[in-house]
Amino acid sequence: MIKIHGVTKIYTADSVALRDINLQIKAGEFVSIIGQSGSGKTTLAKMLIAEERPNKGKIEIGDWDITNIEGGEIPYLRRQIGMIFQDYKLLPKKTVYENVAFALEVAGESNHRIRQVVPQLLEVVGLGERQERYPYQLSGGEQQRVAIARSLAHRPKIIVADEPTGNLDTINTAEIIQILTKINEFGTTIVLLTHNREVVNHLRRRVITLHEGQITIDQEGGKYVL
Repeated sequence: MIKIHGVTKIYTADSVALRDINLQIKAGEFVSIIGQSGSGKTTLAKMLIAEERPNKGKIEIGDWDITNIEGGEIPYLRRQIGMIFQDYKLLPKKTVYENVAFALEVAGESNHRIRQVVPQLLEVVGLGERQERYPYQLSGGEQQRVAIARSLAHRPKIIVADEPTGNLDTINTAEIIQILTKINEFGTTIVLLTHNREVVNHLRRRVITLHEGQITIDQEGGKYVL
């Protein structure tokens, strides 16, 4: 599903984000990529959606080499990969329903399909009764659930979640991870980027450790210490 071959990303001579990364993630996996700030996690996430390009190496999504993807193809790629961020990135003047619907509107989906899909997505994340509220009326955990629903709008094969629980307390963190686990059970590949040791220990899934832009550990199951 995801194949990263010898990828290096250099910003400046003193700033090397990734160093000769080799990584494969199978379809349907739930993989956590852990590491402290500056380890290269976010750069890796940005490369998967072609927001950043490697200086060296190759990135494949399925059979698609996206290393030198053309600008016109990027929107299509981003409909294949749902992205969840730490800061939610919701539109403050739109309701919960409208925030999720917007992802479909910009892709040219019909109003009929939007009316069908959006309520279903909000039910998946437990916000069926909150659809007319605005972001400021929601808790942080609820805002992140809206972001997850939006990331599912195009039924992506992959979800990349970059520190999705970074701004949340323990209870909301557990709820978000539970939702991501449920989504994974439906067959969606989940790539979770985090520095939260407790989250990783709870999941007991495959964990890849990044340190100073290099993979130092790639391990299945068990508990992990950063």
